[in-house]
Amino acid sequence: MKQAKADHFIINQKWVTSEIRAVQAGPEDVAAAQGLLFRTAQWLQSIGSKQWNQLLTGEDRHHIDEAVLRGDVFLFKKEERLAAIVILQQHASEWDRNLWGEEGHDTSVYLHRLAIEREFGGTGLGSAILHWALTGIRFQGKDRIRLDCIADNPGLNRLYSGAGFTLKGQHESGFNIYEKMVR
Repeated sequence: MKQAKADHFIINQKWVTSEIRAVQAGPEDVAAAQGLLFRTAQWLQSIGSKQWNQLLTGEDRHHIDEAVLRGDVFLFKKEERLAAIVILQQHASEWDRNLWGEEGHDTSVYLHRLAIEREFGGTGLGSAILHWALTGIRFQGKDRIRLDCIADNPGLNRLYSGAGFTLKGQHESGFNIYEKMVR
């Protein structure tokens, strides 16, 4: 598997917490990333959520393997243990265009698939990763981060609004869309 050249970005803060560091995923990380997403989908199902259920049947609308090859996936590690992942897409996908319409894509980064290993759940790592996405990495020509989440998950919506993201609306598909300027 050959990794494609990523668009220009600079990681200006390697450490997300005092113990967790951010690294760009490489082709050798695809299986670990897929495993974490699958375990997260299983956990979500175990607490009664249908969020990410399609991952349990092998469907991944964000195509983590392709996202790794594009250079859009970042891992968060404690020593060599995978603690979390996130996709920071530098180009709008069909999914993003459907949710957001046609405005603002050239200057936006799209945050998808923030997933945390359960042993790191409840530690504030999700908030720390959001903060890192806003301040610890810079993308050339991008001035905002956009994300979406299922509207009926109050905890997840609180996480994003608590991180300073502004609710921009609710799509007819049942997803809230959030945005935050980074410059």
